[in-house]
Amino acid sequence: MTEQLAISQNSLHHDQIEARLETLGLKLPIASDPQGSYCNCVRTSNLLYVSGKGPMAGLDVIPKGKLGREYTTEQGYEFAKATGLDILAALKLELGSLSRVKRVVKLQGFVNATEEFEQHPKVLDGCSDLMAQVFGEKGVHARSVFGAISVRGNLPIIIDSIFEIEAD
Repeated sequence: MTEQLAISQNSLHHDQIEARLETLGLKLPIASDPQGSYCNCVRTSNLLYVSGKGPMAGLDVIPKGKLGREYTTEQGYEFAKATGLDILAALKLELGSLSRVKRVVKLQGFVNATEEFEQHPKVLDGCSDLMAQVFGEKGVHARSVFGAISVRGNLPIIIDSIFEIEAD
């Protein structure tokens, strides 16, 4: 009976997260593949590390270029949000359900920007805001953001992340 109740509560939570995504008008893309000799996710104990993702999945055109030159802060915010959707897609692929996420622990962003660009935190807010919208209080996290002279594929942003997850 207790196991059945736990399964039922987990299904309800899963439905709430999926419903929230739908209410927000968001659809998870197919998770992007790693771009080198590594994997999308690594689990250790109750933490799941997601490798650096960029705005590649679910977009018609993959953006290439720097914030402050080819792209505005507002466009960067949208790229960070798109990157967050790819992170969520990788999580769902790894875990089977976003309901297994107990907490977003940390985001770390690398913004491909000109030397003069100073709005790195506003760009990463695109992903941070998404996590809070999707997971509520569990989505509020620690984070770091850095300006980068160059990132893989000349993408405008790369974000890696850490999540606390429910045990198997």
